[in-house]
Amino acid sequence: GDILDDYLRTDGVWILTRNKQFYKTNNEKECAEKCEAERNFNCRAFLFTRKKLQCLTLAENAKMTVTFNSADAVLYEKKIYLLQCKKGIGKDYRGTEAKTRRGIPCQKWAEKTPHNPNYTPEKHPSAGLDENYCRNPDGDESGPWCYTTDPATRFDYCNIPACESQCMQCNGEDYHGEVSRTESGLECQRWDAQEPHMHGFTLKHFPEKDLKMNYCRNPDGELRPWCFTTSRTKRWEYCNIPRCTTHPPVSGLGSQCLSGKGEDYRGRIAITESGNACQHWNTQFPHRHSWIPDRYPCKGLEENYCRNPDGEKRPWCYTTSSVRWEYCAIPHCDGTEQGIVGMSNAPVQVSLPEECYRGKGQSYRGTTSITASGKKCQAWNSMFPHRHEKTPDRFPNADLRDNYCRNPDGDNSPWCFTTDPSMTWEYCSLKRCDDHTQE
Repeated sequence: GDILDDYLRTDGVWILTRNKQFYKTNNEKECAEKCEAERNFNCRAFLFTRKKLQCLTLAENAKMTVTFNSADAVLYEKKIYLLQCKKGIGKDYRGTEAKTRRGIPCQKWAEKTPHNPNYTPEKHPSAGLDENYCRNPDGDESGPWCYTTDPATRFDYCNIPACESQCMQCNGEDYHGEVSRTESGLECQRWDAQEPHMHGFTLKHFPEKDLKMNYCRNPDGELRPWCFTTSRTKRWEYCNIPRCTTHPPVSGLGSQCLSGKGEDYRGRIAITESGNACQHWNTQFPHRHSWIPDRYPCKGLEENYCRNPDGEKRPWCYTTSSVRWEYCAIPHCDGTEQGIVGMSNAPVQVSLPEECYRGKGQSYRGTTSITASGKKCQAWNSMFPHRHEKTPDRFPNADLRDNYCRNPDGDNSPWCFTTDPSMTWEYCSLKRCDDHTQE
């Protein structure tokens, strides 16, 4: 593979480091080769400047020193030094844990006291024996270890989590690891904090999403785990979580009927409740969308079958008509049937909630959650992607439930904040009721 595949690239970043070497190279690949061949120190990263074609090999990475913006620079960090977990017995572990499982600080590998080591950087130059970091130079089955600073304990093992618990399956919605930095090296904001960024992703609102400490998580079905950052200029960013090498456990065939919100529905109904045929998930016509099967491998986005990949109220699909998307009528698992188009010739009795509004719509209590241009509404108790003050607590009589369209502030008609970061809010796709013909 490409030599750069072993590096994490970050544009526009410079890092301060004591140990560095300058080289003249033509491109990033040549610079990576200099890093691999570096003998003056352990090369953990390199900086490449496009204008000067300058290459700096570095002994430190962004986890070990300070970073600042530099428009012309590109930082490449060796991924092996960013992983804080061990693969197998951890022979290639290069993390920065420096205390034993009992909490005793490690002795530096190059020092002779309090213990005279058998394993030294000189004798084992490729074992990564730098500083006092836990390592496994002898392939010990129990994993990384170190000589300790306690004269009574020559060595002890370190508590390094296995990478399988630090990796993600699918889109990382079940990721429960302890990575707490974004892919550009920013520290994550704690989920229970509202500084520097206010948000609605709290343990109270998402009790099942394991929003602990400031660990990267994926509570909202994003592409992969993310977090709010502690930088005021960057609201949120994805985290660099390795993908698990093992395949996700197969959960049977999936449900053929509707239970809960139908997120595990894997049936073959491909028609909406109004009779529109569903658009295939792997096509972008007639409607462009981001639910691409390859990007969401565990959502069951096969053919044009109704699915619920985003935690909607029930399964849905994009349609082959001018209507962007609609819910599907799926039979309930408990035996109660929703009307399914085409199941019989008898007219189906469906009790629809009120999907029109009177006056300015301040009394509207329907369940429409789509704007006039087809954007999905942001939940009222969420501050993501838009921070706002129209919360259920501040407007207790406005019925600000889920992400349903409402009119809490006496605007012209029901509206909502959108999940599109580039559009704060929009009026909803609702018609005014005709009071004369209203049933």
